[in-house]
Amino acid sequence: MTLLALGINHNTASVEVREQVAFDPSQLEKALGELKCLPHVREAAVLSTCNRTELYCVTGEQGEQAILDWLSGFHGLTVNQLVQCAYHHLDDAAARHLMRVASGLDSMVLGEPQILGQIKTAYQQAHDYQGLGGELERLFQHVFAVAKQVRTETGIGENPVSVAYAAVSLANRIFDDLSQSRALLIGAGETIQLVARHLKEAGIQDMVVANRTRERAADLAQEIGGKAISLSEIPDELPRADIVITSTAAPLPILGKGMVERALKLRRYRPVFMVDIAVPRDIEPQVGELNDVFLYTVDDLQEVIEENRRHRQVAADQAEELITLGVEHWLHERRVRGAGDIIRRYREHGDALRQASEDRALAQLAKGQDPEKVIRRLTQQLTNKLLHGPTLRLREASGAERHDLVQAAEQLLLEPTAPTQDSQQDPS
Repeated sequence: MTLLALGINHNTASVEVREQVAFDPSQLEKALGELKCLPHVREAAVLSTCNRTELYCVTGEQGEQAILDWLSGFHGLTVNQLVQCAYHHLDDAAARHLMRVASGLDSMVLGEPQILGQIKTAYQQAHDYQGLGGELERLFQHVFAVAKQVRTETGIGENPVSVAYAAVSLANRIFDDLSQSRALLIGAGETIQLVARHLKEAGIQDMVVANRTRERAADLAQEIGGKAISLSEIPDELPRADIVITSTAAPLPILGKGMVERALKLRRYRPVFMVDIAVPRDIEPQVGELNDVFLYTVDDLQEVIEENRRHRQVAADQAEELITLGVEHWLHERRVRGAGDIIRRYREHGDALRQASEDRALAQLAKGQDPEKVIRRLTQQLTNKLLHGPTLRLREASGAERHDLVQAAEQLLLEPTAPTQDSQQDPS
């Protein structure tokens, strides 16, 4: 079986495509169930964030095409549309990719810490919906350990920077004095919580938090000394907002062009800075066509992000070294488990031969045959049966000039091993 990582991210797909391929949390149980039912898929996990959608599967040789067909059908795309922006990694490359993602090395903002929590959520969801087996379970646990090591042993997590921080940094460049601005935050999830804290640190005191669940908005508003409203109250608050930052899981836009036009008239066309971090987007793209609106999406934060990358590159290089060691360790454990399976099967084969010979010998003894002859015949027959298969394969390997197999056989079969404690004990 093969470990497969298949997905798209901010480097390979536009925000429009990422919107189409994103999984809503309510879809995950159905998606994992369908993935596990594909004929070549044994295990599956789905990671879906605003910047990436990735599938991690344990699958057979024909599994990748089946997964591609399923993913395109699930989201209503053609396979060709998906192939143009999708990437895939197999086995150790898949493990390396997930370790890099978990460590923040594959994020839009290098070293951002949110992704590790999102991967842990994806792991828990796959566990809850029976997507995990032994292979993915061990992989995720190994990934979490490597990501923790990267965080503690490198500077990749110092002064945490995220898309939320990049959005606030951009606002800081546009406004001379953020303390005189009023911010409207739409959503109350982790990203908006980070935005709110960064805005408060930047000097903004007047903030309004809008959320579908007003109680959750109230919790965040209380933390930052702001005001909580419901989504239905946004039209009343929008005219007073200088900064609007959105990040919700809504399937359709919350702010339309008409609503923003009405707000601009009430503002007497004073400019508004808007950042839409959500995927799917919370703000209709047409809003950006309005003269007094400066609308940015996650893809527009690249300049701030590149500056961040330069500061963190040294730590990233150190992290890559730790990940290389982590992949080697994971591969070693995987090979050991593979050898363990062979050893188990070989022992079962030997035990079956022993049991058959023992039963035959006991039957002969029961008939009164000479015990010495029975024992000699038993050992001779058992030895011949145990050696027949390896002897035949060794001759075939030698005839085919498979010197690697011949040398391996010599090492496995003829080189003496250190005696175990049991073998040193007096048999009497």
